[in-house]
Amino acid sequence: MLGASRLTGLKIQQCSGIISDELVRRSFSNLWQKAPLTQGIFIKDGYLLQRRHKSDTVKGAVIGIDLGTTNSCVAVMEGKLAKVIENSEGSRTTPSVVAFTPDGERLVGMPAKRQAVTNSQNTFSATKRLIGRRYDDPEVKKDMKNVSFKIVKASNGDAWIEAQGKMYSPSQIGAFVLMKMKETAEGYLGTAARNAVVTVPAYFNDSQRQATKDAGQIAGLNVLRVINEPTAAALAYGMDKSEDKVIAVYDLGGGTFDISVLEIQKGVFEVKSTNGDTLLGGEDFDNALVDHFVQEFKREQGVDLKKDPMALQRVKEAAEKAKCELSSSLQTDINLPYITMDASGPKHMNLKLTRAKFESITQELIKRTISPCQKAMQDAEVSKTDIGDVILVGGMTRMPKVQQTVQEIFGRVPSKAVNPDEAVAIGAAIQGGVLAGNVTDVLLLDVTPLSLGIETLGGVFTKLINRNTTIPTKKSQVFSTAVDGQTQVEIKVCQGEREMAANNKLLGQFQLIGIPPAPRGVPQIEVTFDIDANGIVHVSARDRGTGKEQQIVIQSSGGLNKDEIENMIKNAEKYSEEDRKKKESVEAVNQAEGIIHDTENKMEEFKDQLPSDESQKLREHIVRVKELLAQKDTETAETIKRVTNELQQASLKLFEMAYKKMAAERDTESKTSETKDDPKNESEKKEEKN
Repeated sequence: MLGASRLTGLKIQQCSGIISDELVRRSFSNLWQKAPLTQGIFIKDGYLLQRRHKSDTVKGAVIGIDLGTTNSCVAVMEGKLAKVIENSEGSRTTPSVVAFTPDGERLVGMPAKRQAVTNSQNTFSATKRLIGRRYDDPEVKKDMKNVSFKIVKASNGDAWIEAQGKMYSPSQIGAFVLMKMKETAEGYLGTAARNAVVTVPAYFNDSQRQATKDAGQIAGLNVLRVINEPTAAALAYGMDKSEDKVIAVYDLGGGTFDISVLEIQKGVFEVKSTNGDTLLGGEDFDNALVDHFVQEFKREQGVDLKKDPMALQRVKEAAEKAKCELSSSLQTDINLPYITMDASGPKHMNLKLTRAKFESITQELIKRTISPCQKAMQDAEVSKTDIGDVILVGGMTRMPKVQQTVQEIFGRVPSKAVNPDEAVAIGAAIQGGVLAGNVTDVLLLDVTPLSLGIETLGGVFTKLINRNTTIPTKKSQVFSTAVDGQTQVEIKVCQGEREMAANNKLLGQFQLIGIPPAPRGVPQIEVTFDIDANGIVHVSARDRGTGKEQQIVIQSSGGLNKDEIENMIKNAEKYSEEDRKKKESVEAVNQAEGIIHDTENKMEEFKDQLPSDESQKLREHIVRVKELLAQKDTETAETIKRVTNELQQASLKLFEMAYKKMAAERDTESKTSETKDDPKNESEKKEEKN
């Protein structure tokens, strides 16, 4: 077997932007061929671009979901406006937190976040940072030191997490959050929400995008499109603006940083460049503060809180709160009584943190956003004077020092025209409106964030599609064999910007076999990269001599296979059914307790009028319901409802008496009021006095 390094760098022909089925070969120079224009399709710089018009398969509302590292948000189009939907707790954003309680119940959102201190090992937050990543990734190893839950190695080498002896992929945890967003939307719409547009950080690689699509599938969603978060925010910003301009979107969220430069022109949103860091966000700011607090506490009290998961979770929550408070105040206090104890007794954390100190602790993190911004402007071939507006997205952009840094980078005060927490979901909903055919005057042209290519002779990374190429796109290039008589080649597909393939992300590999033996350099192997509108890569290799072809949709070298996804969908449905039963049970118990309370009150109130046999019968019914409620964990909702209904029927006579009494009291009050208000009565009283 010959590896990809056996492919030679000799290019028989390089074809850029070929879009017909047949490659036209006239010379060894670069060439591209125009395709006949069809509805919704046009050519730009030799690339086939597809207008994102209404799909015939889209039926019903398309929801837009911002699946964030820290918080998630869902929106939907109502006419020409996007509406952010409040969740069951009344909040417009939902914490991206999932927990499993000791009795096996799954909690999502704020309920999960509230119990994190007492159940830190089974509470998962910021798992988006693990999505599409390998267990051996140095950044994953670094994250393992900062999280309270257990990160484990899956059978395919991916980073998964463990709770109560069960292993979950980050896609599954993301799916649980997506299910919560789906339920939130369905509660508002009153109908099933199946179709969705889900956002991802612009700098996500192919395997991370595929893992996000998997999460949507597990959640029971038809993910029509995966779009970049800064691009979605630009849609939210530019929908109601007619002015043509170049804008920059600076997106510093909970777990990732993205910067995109876009040109908005007559409803066309064209991404010129994108850059970023998928491991830089609010979580890193929190962790920096946690380290500072732990060190200060150790210096003062001599106790290392890192060894106490519950204490560490309390410190993390305090760090997040302090970070938010310092956006609007110059100083904050961290007071955590009984944080831990030693032989001398309980210990309390009492610290002061100034904004200046916070900025000092996190200055290196903020500086890490400068270089990507400069590269994005360079790739877009614009200077800071060309940029008409800078949009701030993500909760961390509320930090004054971040805003000051943005102003220094771009030479202008950043715009606060969009809500940094909601803009991405609104943009996703707008794109959903485009796909559903409800929004017709918007065209979104996104780009691939990283270069794509294959490994060639000597381990060199040969790029086929450069970063910031507008998608969807298709590009082919012809290679040949490296040795005489070679009958098969292994195509290693990589993504990144380094010159050597080993330093880039290996997306996948496949073999093309059955090449007729020939001298090196003679066989012509045409490798084609096709990137769809979601930024997901399809690769094929074809031997032009025999016509043999091999193709794959790239997944990460790990990733979830079809069987795993189907199994996870079944598990998600099972959880959904369990959640429904749990809710029904709680509602039945609440109803039963309410009826018992009302019946006992009325029995006391009418004890003199109620016949003794009726009273005895009601007491027996109440005892039966109470006995059942004592066994509520094992009894079904149907049984509780049935016995409660029996009590309700038995108490009809009692409540009839109560109703008659209330009616009589109302009549008396009404007559008294009429007597007081009658002017005739007043005049009669005056005459009597005279």
